[in-house]
Amino acid sequence: MSTDRTRDLLSEALTAPLAATGLDVEALEVSQAGRRRMVRVAVDKDGGVTLDDIAEATRAVSRILDSSDVMGEQPYTLEVTSRGTDRPLTLPRHWRRNRGRLVKVSLVDAPRESSSLTGRVVDSDEERAVLDVDGERTEVAYDAVAKAVVQIEFNRKEAGAWTST
Repeated sequence: MSTDRTRDLLSEALTAPLAATGLDVEALEVSQAGRRRMVRVAVDKDGGVTLDDIAEATRAVSRILDSSDVMGEQPYTLEVTSRGTDRPLTLPRHWRRNRGRLVKVSLVDAPRESSSLTGRVVDSDEERAVLDVDGERTEVAYDAVAKAVVQIEFNRKEAGAWTST
Protein backbone atom coordinates (compact mmCIF):
# COMPACT_ATOMS: atom_id res chain seq x y z
CA MET A 1 0.00 0.00 0.00
CA SER A 2 1.31 3.45 -0.88
CA THR A 3 2.37 5.90 1.83
CA ASP A 4 -0.29 8.41 0.70
CA ARG A 5 -3.01 5.76 0.90
CA THR A 6 -1.78 4.66 4.34
CA ARG A 7 -1.81 8.29 5.52
CA ASP A 8 -5.39 8.73 4.24
CA LEU A 9 -6.54 5.55 6.02
CA LEU A 10 -4.78 6.64 9.21
CA SER A 11 -6.49 10.01 9.07
CA GLU A 12 -9.88 8.34 8.67
CA ALA A 13 -9.19 5.92 11.53
CA LEU A 14 -7.74 8.45 14.00
CA THR A 15 -9.65 11.71 13.52
CA ALA A 16 -12.96 10.82 15.20
CA PRO A 17 -11.56 8.88 18.20
CA LEU A 18 -9.05 11.62 18.98
CA ALA A 19 -11.72 14.32 18.51
CA ALA A 20 -13.78 12.47 21.12
CA THR A 21 -10.95 13.13 23.59
CA GLY A 22 -10.85 16.83 22.60
CA LEU A 23 -7.81 16.53 20.33
CA ASP A 24 -7.44 17.58 16.69
CA VAL A 25 -5.12 15.66 14.35
CA GLU A 26 -2.88 18.41 12.98
CA ALA A 27 -0.43 16.34 10.95
CA LEU A 28 0.20 12.74 9.99
CA GLU A 29 3.46 11.47 8.55
CA VAL A 30 4.30 7.96 7.48
CA SER A 31 7.84 7.17 6.38
CA GLN A 32 9.98 4.12 5.88
CA ALA A 33 12.70 3.55 8.50
CA GLY A 34 14.56 0.41 7.50
CA ARG A 35 12.20 -2.56 7.88
CA ARG A 36 9.79 -0.52 9.96
CA ARG A 37 7.56 2.39 9.17
CA MET A 38 7.63 5.53 11.27
CA VAL A 39 4.19 6.95 12.08
CA ARG A 40 4.17 10.51 13.44
CA VAL A 41 0.92 12.04 14.66
CA ALA A 42 0.80 15.69 15.74
CA VAL A 43 -2.19 16.69 17.90
CA ASP A 44 -3.48 19.93 19.39
CA LYS A 45 -6.45 21.33 21.30
CA ASP A 46 -7.71 24.62 22.65
CA GLY A 47 -5.50 25.62 25.56
CA GLY A 48 -2.62 23.48 24.29
CA VAL A 49 -1.76 19.86 24.94
CA THR A 50 -0.20 18.49 28.10
CA LEU A 51 2.04 15.47 28.58
CA ASP A 52 -1.02 13.62 29.91
CA ASP A 53 -2.86 14.45 26.67
CA ILE A 54 0.06 13.10 24.63
CA ALA A 55 0.17 9.91 26.73
CA GLU A 56 -3.59 9.39 26.34
CA ALA A 57 -3.41 10.05 22.60
CA THR A 58 -0.48 7.63 22.25
CA ARG A 59 -2.46 4.87 23.98
CA ALA A 60 -5.54 5.58 21.84
CA VAL A 61 -3.60 5.66 18.56
CA SER A 62 -1.71 2.49 19.48
CA ARG A 63 -4.98 0.68 20.29
CA ILE A 64 -6.52 1.80 16.99
CA LEU A 65 -3.50 0.77 14.94
CA ASP A 66 -3.14 -2.58 16.69
CA SER A 67 -6.84 -3.45 16.25
CA SER A 68 -7.07 -2.45 12.59
CA ASP A 69 -5.30 -3.48 9.41
CA VAL A 70 -4.33 0.10 8.46
CA MET A 71 -0.63 -0.61 8.96
CA GLY A 72 -0.79 -4.12 7.53
CA GLU A 73 1.70 -6.69 8.81
CA GLN A 74 4.74 -4.43 8.65
CA PRO A 75 6.06 -3.31 12.07
CA TYR A 76 5.92 0.38 12.89
CA THR A 77 7.22 2.90 15.38
CA LEU A 78 4.70 5.40 16.71
CA GLU A 79 5.45 8.97 17.75
CA VAL A 80 2.69 11.26 19.03
CA THR A 81 3.63 14.91 19.52
CA SER A 82 2.14 18.35 19.98
CA ARG A 83 1.68 20.60 16.97
CA GLY A 84 4.75 22.67 17.82
CA THR A 85 5.38 26.34 17.23
CA ASP A 86 7.21 25.90 13.94
CA ARG A 87 4.15 24.72 11.97
CA PRO A 88 2.41 27.38 9.87
CA LEU A 89 -0.97 28.78 10.86
CA THR A 90 -3.23 27.36 8.16
CA LEU A 91 -6.66 27.00 9.76
CA PRO A 92 -8.87 29.41 11.74
CA ARG A 93 -8.40 27.28 14.87
CA HIS A 94 -4.63 27.79 14.64
CA TRP A 95 -5.12 31.56 14.82
CA ARG A 96 -7.63 31.23 17.69
CA ARG A 97 -5.25 29.02 19.65
CA ASN A 98 -2.41 31.51 19.22
CA ARG A 99 -4.28 34.56 20.47
CA GLY A 100 -1.81 36.83 22.23
CA ARG A 101 1.17 35.36 20.36
CA LEU A 102 3.42 37.25 17.98
CA VAL A 103 3.15 36.04 14.36
CA LYS A 104 4.96 36.85 11.14
CA VAL A 105 2.63 36.91 8.15
CA SER A 106 3.72 36.80 4.51
CA LEU A 107 1.02 38.13 2.20
CA VAL A 108 0.11 36.97 -1.29
CA ASP A 109 0.13 39.51 -4.12
CA ALA A 110 1.36 42.34 -1.87
CA PRO A 111 3.80 45.03 -3.03
CA ARG A 112 7.36 44.06 -2.16
CA GLU A 113 7.73 46.68 0.59
CA SER A 114 4.59 45.42 2.37
CA SER A 115 4.79 41.72 1.59
CA SER A 116 5.04 40.74 5.26
CA LEU A 117 4.06 42.04 8.66
CA THR A 118 4.61 41.01 12.24
CA GLY A 119 2.00 41.52 14.92
CA ARG A 120 0.26 40.02 17.91
CA VAL A 121 -2.96 38.06 17.32
CA VAL A 122 -5.69 40.04 19.05
CA ASP A 123 -8.75 38.31 17.64
CA SER A 124 -9.80 35.89 14.91
CA ASP A 125 -12.83 34.28 13.33
CA GLU A 126 -13.47 31.89 10.45
CA GLU A 127 -12.33 34.37 7.74
CA ARG A 128 -9.75 36.69 9.20
CA ALA A 129 -7.41 37.54 12.05
CA VAL A 130 -6.89 40.88 13.75
CA LEU A 131 -3.29 41.72 14.58
CA ASP A 132 -1.79 44.45 16.70
CA VAL A 133 1.01 45.74 14.49
CA ASP A 134 2.99 48.44 16.28
CA GLY A 135 -0.10 49.58 18.20
CA GLU A 136 -2.37 49.60 15.12
CA ARG A 137 -5.12 47.02 14.62
CA THR A 138 -4.70 45.32 11.25
CA GLU A 139 -7.19 42.86 9.76
CA VAL A 140 -5.72 40.07 7.67
CA ALA A 141 -8.00 37.84 5.61
CA TYR A 142 -6.81 34.22 5.59
CA ASP A 143 -7.04 34.08 1.79
CA ALA A 144 -4.48 36.93 1.64
CA VAL A 145 -1.95 34.94 3.72
CA ALA A 146 0.81 33.08 1.89
CA LYS A 147 2.39 31.89 5.15
CA ALA A 148 2.05 32.70 8.85
CA VAL A 149 4.20 31.38 11.68
CA VAL A 150 4.40 32.04 15.40
CA GLN A 151 7.52 33.94 16.45
CA ILE A 152 9.43 32.66 19.45
CA GLU A 153 9.65 35.32 22.15
CA PHE A 154 12.12 35.02 24.97
CA ASN A 155 10.84 38.20 26.67
CA ARG A 156 7.15 37.78 25.85
CA LYS A 157 4.68 40.42 26.97
CA GLU A 158 2.40 39.35 29.79
CA ALA A 159 -1.04 38.14 28.71
CA GLY A 160 -2.76 41.27 30.05
CA ALA A 161 -0.43 43.62 28.19
CA TRP A 162 -2.45 43.37 24.96
CA THR A 163 -6.13 43.95 24.50
CA SER A 164 -8.87 43.02 22.09
CA THR A 165 -10.99 46.16 22.10
